[in-house]
Amino acid sequence: MAADTKAAGSRDIIVIGIAGGTGSGKTTITRKIAERFGSEVTVLYHDNYYKARHDLTYDERVRLNYDHPDAFDTDRMIEDLARLKRGETIECPLYDYTIYDRSDQTLIVRPTRVIIVEGILIFHSKALRDLMDIKLFVDADADERILRRIVRDVKERGRSLDSVISQYLQTVKPMHEAFVEPSKRYADVIIPEGGMNQVAVDMVMNRVQYHLEGRDR
Repeated sequence: MAADTKAAGSRDIIVIGIAGGTGSGKTTITRKIAERFGSEVTVLYHDNYYKARHDLTYDERVRLNYDHPDAFDTDRMIEDLARLKRGETIECPLYDYTIYDRSDQTLIVRPTRVIIVEGILIFHSKALRDLMDIKLFVDADADERILRRIVRDVKERGRSLDSVISQYLQTVKPMHEAFVEPSKRYADVIIPEGGMNQVAVDMVMNRVQYHLEGRDR
């Protein structure tokens, strides 16, 4: 989402990274922040930076590993985030889950005083981490995460139950253990129980409010 406000100066911008495993609740926390602060917040989703795979057939795209760092065009996200921090408007790519490929459409994103970067692997890249002022890792039990993923992918993304379970066992779970879980060590704060942890959510909200009121300066 983007705000139609005048460009914020880089000194006025705070970048919050929200990472965690699939179904951990990071999107819930991101949504709560965005709903509370509205036009003061811009969100960049790492998922929108999945690499374009127009050269592959649908069946070939389905079989790709989407939970490995190489699945993302993180270099472009780093460039876009750096531009936003400089007060520049960007053209963000969009990903279409129904076709397992990048959409032909893009989204105009303007800089705001609070930028949230969300994704399972946003802490994997040091260059991306270095652009963040606050790094949050949303933690949740593995059983809860797989159940949430099933509900999301079946209801919202039109996937079959068998395909979701197969993908989880073949790529999601091993990639989580290899890349997502180890990235937890880079977090400034670890939030257990995801978006249901109201104490932690309130702490994040207060930090954002602190920044917007100009008390950082």
